[in-house]
Order: sequence, then structure tokens, then C-alpha cells
Amino acid sequence: MALIQTSGDRQSSDNPQIWTHLKNAIAASSGFQRWLLERDTQFQKLSLEQQVQRYLRETLENLAY
Repeated sequence: MALIQTSGDRQSSDNPQIWTHLKNAIAASSGFQRWLLERDTQFQKLSLEQQVQRYLRETLENLAY
């Protein structure tokens, strides 16, 4: 069985450029944009980092069902 590393296992500083590019690609996607529009104004004031993390978490939770 493969081990899956989580953010707690590894610092995002291992390769910040990869995370930055991935975060920007996710933020530019139509799925993320639609998801963000469905959120309230206060949520939209969060940092891009926090928004992308929540988007990924919710997307994975939905896929788990």
C-alpha cells in the first residue's frame, strides 16, 4: 500500500514554485471560478491560498461520497 503524504508530513516550502503554479492553475479553472461565485462575500476575502485549499478539500470530500 502506498503512503500518501499530507501537508502535515511535508512543508509546502519543499518546492514553493510547484505549489504556486498549481494554485494559480486551479484558481484560473472554470470549476474554481464557479465554486467561488457560489460562496458569500466574506469567503471571497480569504487569501487565494485559503480559497484553493478549501476548494480542494470540498472537492475531495464530494468525490468521496
